[in-house]
Amino acid sequence: MSFPQPKPEVPQLPQNLLRTIDCQQGAVRAVRFNADGNYLLSCGSDKSLKLWSVSRGTLLKTYSGHGYEVLDADGSYDNSQLCSCSSDKTVILWDVATGQVTRKLRGHAGKVNCVQFNEEATVILSGEFSRSSVLPQQSASQSPLQPGLWLQHCPAHPQQDPPHVCVCVCVCVCVCVCVCVCDCVCVTVCVTVCVCVRACSCRSLGSIDGTVRCWDTRSRKFDPIQILDEAQDGVSSLKVSEHELLTGSVDGRVRRYDLRMGQLHVDFINSPITCVCFSADGQCTLTSSLDSTVRLLDKSTGEMLGEYTGHKMKGYKLDCCLSSKDTHVLSCSEDGHVYCWDLVEGSLMLKLPVGKAVVQSLSFHPSETRLLTAMEGRVQVWGAEPEETEEDVVVVQQEKA
Repeated sequence: MSFPQPKPEVPQLPQNLLRTIDCQQGAVRAVRFNADGNYLLSCGSDKSLKLWSVSRGTLLKTYSGHGYEVLDADGSYDNSQLCSCSSDKTVILWDVATGQVTRKLRGHAGKVNCVQFNEEATVILSGEFSRSSVLPQQSASQSPLQPGLWLQHCPAHPQQDPPHVCVCVCVCVCVCVCVCVCDCVCVTVCVTVCVCVRACSCRSLGSIDGTVRCWDTRSRKFDPIQILDEAQDGVSSLKVSEHELLTGSVDGRVRRYDLRMGQLHVDFINSPITCVCFSADGQCTLTSSLDSTVRLLDKSTGEMLGEYTGHKMKGYKLDCCLSSKDTHVLSCSEDGHVYCWDLVEGSLMLKLPVGKAVVQSLSFHPSETRLLTAMEGRVQVWGAEPEETEEDVVVVQQEKA
């Protein structure tokens, strides 16, 4: 009697390149899966948002309406609506089928860097960058293509965090005295006195700080229903899970809002935050920062459960995420790779070579072992196993026959 051979374990890491999509929308600022993972959204520096089929890599729809580059986007749970944010300070609600602008929301004083629906798609949450968080723009032919998260520190306070903004004002007064020794000899003496005063502030230039604004998608009013202004600098990332909102800021703090209880929990990382996300089980939070470190924190206590290093994240706002089953931690890197660590052990499991430029953005499939990466003007789709081609299917059918 023979027993069937055990099935080989399915690889857990998306290490095979399935297809590359040339988005033709300048530099791709962000790439996102939709709710069920069948479609992807690409945000371009050419002011457009594009919807693609993941399985075929074909373009389904182009959404045009922003006045400047699109920085982030999200899809509703029923795939009927999209929301996007842009450097033009607006948030747009789109109808997926028609491609028309349903609502254009204004109110942010700076670039809107991140946006997301709540689970019912009744509220849009958007995070703003402050003026002190400079995002230098680069053309699509330059590398790296992602706008950098450069922090300008005050020369008098180079180690301060958050960065200082200093103004030096000098006032000069010239006093001249003419003294005559005799009728024909006069001497003029001039004295110049200068007083300089340096004023430094930890606040953003122009007193505009990062805010999170909540918009009701069902209301006819165009004003936000709530403004969260606790951040002392730009809001770089936000995530929504049920009644909780997680935000990361350039001031080095991760803020978790319990919207049901009206509570705020703050964890200090001491380095500008570039990305935040919840774990699938809702017990932990993941943060990446400009000290080239990804940290796993206990959501309730703020205790650091894991620390993941080896990648390069020094000057650009890059994404991090967890795999769909919370088994691995993934992060973009400035050296052209995606780094993947084991969640529990913290060991590096995969260093995925994407290209020679900065890996700008990534997104993990909600249920399968698939990964999206964005570099320059292209999006790559990765899987655990190579996809079967039409020739492979024919060979298998012939073998069965």
